[in-house]
Amino acid sequence: MRYDHQKPELIKVADLVGALQELVEENFVEVLVQGELSNVSRPGSGHLYFTLKDKSAQIRCAMFRGQARALSFAPENGIEVICRGRVSVYPQRGDLQLIVDGMEPEGVGSLQQAFEEVRSRLEVEGLFARERKKPLPSFPQVIGVVTSGTGAAFQDICQILQRRAVGVTLLLRSVRVQGKEAATEIAAGIADLNRQSDVDVIIVGRGGGSKEDLWAFNEEIVARAIATSAIPVVSAVGHETDVTIADLVADLRAPTPSAAAELVVQNRLELERHLDQLVLRLGRQMRWQTSLLESRLSGLEKRLKSPTVRLQQQKDELDRLFQRLCLEMRRLCENRSHRLNMLNSRLMALSPTAVLRRGYAIVQHGDNVIFSSTEVNRNDDLQVTLAQGQLKVKVTEKM
Repeated sequence: MRYDHQKPELIKVADLVGALQELVEENFVEVLVQGELSNVSRPGSGHLYFTLKDKSAQIRCAMFRGQARALSFAPENGIEVICRGRVSVYPQRGDLQLIVDGMEPEGVGSLQQAFEEVRSRLEVEGLFARERKKPLPSFPQVIGVVTSGTGAAFQDICQILQRRAVGVTLLLRSVRVQGKEAATEIAAGIADLNRQSDVDVIIVGRGGGSKEDLWAFNEEIVARAIATSAIPVVSAVGHETDVTIADLVADLRAPTPSAAAELVVQNRLELERHLDQLVLRLGRQMRWQTSLLESRLSGLEKRLKSPTVRLQQQKDELDRLFQRLCLEMRRLCENRSHRLNMLNSRLMALSPTAVLRRGYAIVQHGDNVIFSSTEVNRNDDLQVTLAQGQLKVKVTEKM
């Protein structure tokens, strides 16, 4: 048997490394790699260099200054992390390396994904809508608290209320605030306080902790318990920078449990100062009103006259008006009399009697007035009405 061996092509190191670089960078544009940090180094340039390893392998990594500054934690040797980046080849040494764009502690990535899923689903349902938020009572008498009875959060709430609202009643529903059963207990505590007829407001929360510690307040069962609560709910989970699903659903979010206690009660000193200001404003307003009324009364007193004088003035005015009425009536009667005479003269001038007095006569044949000789015949008897008297005539000739 015979074998033909083909001689490989001779290439330069730079060409080989370049080919490897092109092959790697085109096929590993974005990867998520989990591993343990080691050889962590941050020189003066601000870039971050480290090795990511597990039990079987390791890879060198580089994170440039801009991305390194955005990290929310301090990378240290031994920390398990998840890195997001692209694979590259460093030509000067021919090393394979991971250029890291983002990094977070192991576990945070999956938790953040779960957080976003729950948040998106509840937001679509409208559980975060502003119009769902219930106002807090101005002066609550009974405050329900859902938290750990042995935790610092409850002690902080008690201290604030003792200092600011003596006489307010606290109803504690002690629950676990982290762990597998925490979410179920928190939801049950909220539901239990809703069955109490005298609870005015509910505080739900705990002190600070890691994302894993606070996770119970991101559970959907807790969010829905808050959303269905008929009593206003104040969420006070962790520190000011921690935001949970419970914070988004609650009627009001407080940055800390202490702040929650301050928000649900009115500070009596502040209320007294407010009342003092109102009293001062009321006093000034009353003095101003009194001064105004006194000024108006003084003006009315100056304008006030004796009833006798007033009556005499009215009598004089009545006499004047009566005289005007008489003159007007006399003038009106004269005008009407003159017009009547004119109309009577015109009427008399148009009267048939006046026409007859001017020498005219009215000729009738029976009941008909004769206007033309063609209306009568010879020997017809006619009646002639004169200005004075009447004549009976017979037609002897027509002309």
